[in-house]
Formats: sequence, C-alpha cells, structure tokens
Amino acid sequence: MYVCLCHGVTDREIREAAENGVSSMRQLGKELGVGTQCGRCASTAREILRESRSPDYLALANMLAQPA
Repeated sequence: MYVCLCHGVTDREIREAAENGVSSMRQLGKELGVGTQCGRCASTAREILRESRSPDYLALANMLAQPA
C-alpha cells in the first residue's frame, strides 16, 4: 500500500528500510523522503517503522527468510 503519495513510498519500502537499519522518522525522511513534503503520511509511516523494529516482527522476518 502507498503510504507517502508525494514520494511514492510503500509500506514494503518502509519495512525494508527498517530491516536495513533505519530506526527513526528523521532517517526515514532522509532515505525515502517520507514525511518531508505534506506530512500526511508521517503517523502511518511512524507506526509501520515502529512495528517493523519490534522483536516479534524481526523474529518472523528472520524465520521467513530462512530456506525450508
């Protein structure tokens, strides 16, 4: 789903950025431009970033990344 329409950023891209070490909205803005124009996406992006950095999400992502 598109989160930031101004920059065409999806929730998958935000999750990928979190997996690559982005841990704050400031970093997310620098990397993807999220929240730097109209700002309507900031709360949704922040929630996705928070979920993506949670231990439960990281454990699930690591499990799914391993071959069966």
